[in-house]
Amino acid sequence: MHFKLINVGFGNTVPAERVVAIVGNDSLPVKRAITEARERQMLIDATQGRKTRAVIFTDSSHLVLSALQPETIANRFDPPADGSPSPPGESND
Repeated sequence: MHFKLINVGFGNTVPAERVVAIVGNDSLPVKRAITEARERQMLIDATQGRKTRAVIFTDSSHLVLSALQPETIANRFDPPADGSPSPPGESND
């Protein structure tokens, strides 16, 4: 079985098939979801101590915090269709 892994920053990866949503962390409902996930021990902090910029919701009700922008993570799901290289700092792995 082959899983496509998405880099969410600092060498941390998430299986692409498990991702339900990638959102910014600036809204109150998302902040509440983070607090609730922390209390339920369903929070995975992949920020390496940096500011959280994206929250990844999974199908197992886990939340993954990332220091990358939501757009950056979303772009890693599908490489550019025209075959052009990724922007600097992004990988098509």
